[in-house]
Amino acid sequence: MLPGFYDFLEDPGLPLEKLLVPTRLSTFSLVAAGQASNYESGGGIAGAHLARSRAFIRAVAARGYEICLLDTAAGLFGVCADVIACSDAVLIPQQSEPLGVRSVPKMLEGLGRIRMLNPKLLVLGVVLTMVQNELAESREAAQALRQLLPAEMVLKTMVPRDGIFVRASAKGLPVGVLEDGMGAQSVFDSLRAEIEAKIEKSNVRA
Repeated sequence: MLPGFYDFLEDPGLPLEKLLVPTRLSTFSLVAAGQASNYESGGGIAGAHLARSRAFIRAVAARGYEICLLDTAAGLFGVCADVIACSDAVLIPQQSEPLGVRSVPKMLEGLGRIRMLNPKLLVLGVVLTMVQNELAESREAAQALRQLLPAEMVLKTMVPRDGIFVRASAKGLPVGVLEDGMGAQSVFDSLRAEIEAKIEKSNVRA
């Protein structure tokens, strides 16, 4: 297992160079979760690793990276909360399933508390994932979420449940490079465009 983010939290003296994993794209590098990967590190207490999470982001910025994407576990506790508390923006993926949709208001309530630590945090909104248009319950869950939240809080782009994502993951490749991956890639292109528009709008207001 590669050293990564959680190892940095345990040892902030660990140089970022030892964590970066280059890819085929010169402009894109990865950092693994790490050998010490424990998202409840610190006993699940928010704030236990806030300073070190900020140090990680500063180290990334010092290397000249313009964007740092951090994929956290579900929930707003422990390291997950600390990462959000030192981020510029947060995107909330939500499976298009009845039980999951009901938890979204609580999630947004929790984000409101985190914004007390990070007033500049931009909540990009909720993106529906695992959408199965052929399944009535999935369609109804998506519709219920759009009725529950303000229109601007739910992104228009929806990520479908598709076996191509499993195949891409198994091969360790971006979905867009697969022979039949252009359709799935277009979904993420649309999602990127929505996110960019929200960030630009926020910058104009600021």
